[in-house]
Amino acid sequence: MSGIAPSSRPTMADVGRTAGVSATTVSLILNGRDAKISAATRKRVLAAIDELEYRPNRAAQGLRLGKSSTIGFLTDEIAIQPFSGPMIAGIHDLIWEQRSLLLMVNTTRNQSRLKAAVEDLLDRQVDALIFAAMGTRQVEFPPVPAHVPALLVNAFTADNTIRSILPDELAGGRAAIEHVLSLGHRRITFIAGREGAWATRARVKGYLEGLESAGLDPAKNPIYFGNYRIDSGYELTLRAMQGRHRPTALLLGNDQMAAGAYLALARMGLRIPDDVSVVGYDDEPLAADLAPALTTVRIPFYEMGRMAAQHTLDRTIEELPPRSYESCTIVHRSSTNPPPGE
Repeated sequence: MSGIAPSSRPTMADVGRTAGVSATTVSLILNGRDAKISAATRKRVLAAIDELEYRPNRAAQGLRLGKSSTIGFLTDEIAIQPFSGPMIAGIHDLIWEQRSLLLMVNTTRNQSRLKAAVEDLLDRQVDALIFAAMGTRQVEFPPVPAHVPALLVNAFTADNTIRSILPDELAGGRAAIEHVLSLGHRRITFIAGREGAWATRARVKGYLEGLESAGLDPAKNPIYFGNYRIDSGYELTLRAMQGRHRPTALLLGNDQMAAGAYLALARMGLRIPDDVSVVGYDDEPLAADLAPALTTVRIPFYEMGRMAAQHTLDRTIEELPPRSYESCTIVHRSSTNPPPGE
């Protein structure tokens, strides 16, 4: 290999000697600034790169350019949740396309661990920081130097000092109610998630706005609050279906609660969607596996992650409003029909 010791790492100068050009010419070709270099020369350099198995020294490039091409990604518990993959994939895909890397730290909702992780990532000279939460919530984020871009995904600070990308949960609540209204349902019950949760409040507001637009009385289309788990979906569905004028459509706070509703309705001998239509929320993998497949509202985790990565790499975070919202949309499957008799 042109006199290079087998144990040594080929350099740009080695590539130049093998191709019969200067190291500067190699650098221009590697960095896409080779407009004035002949095709034959470029071909020789690329062949030398393959022959020597040359790889650029990213650390040296980082020192020269003042950037590490690495993004620090902090999460609370998102990395261990079954349907969090799309957000991580959205961030990773964009960063990989830009030939950068992702360093991920799971802080497990531990504030001291979050502070230590931020400091450690800053010590490693990351170009930017992204923090993502599983359940949309307010967070306290440690101080970050002004020259390091930082962005929150599915989370926000009280004073909006760090910009956030959030799901448009109000629009999601509207999408769910408008879907069953479009099928002709007028007796509807919303079995929501935790009452104090930010997402629940926004979804309930969208639900009430949808009822109002349709001229329906919220008192006749009640709301129950659960815990986002299967057990509360089961128990609250049994309660909601006890009255004389029981609902023909149930909206659930998430897909786990919808699974509980499936169990409760089966116990009562009611068929989905022939007797009762059911709509979930989140579009986690469970939704497509239920029988019948669950109509649900999709949270755009992938798009939120990709958008965050794009703005951090482009250093365009300052162009964002304090809170940006990505649309939550209905995913039509088999669990909804017009009400019985129509």
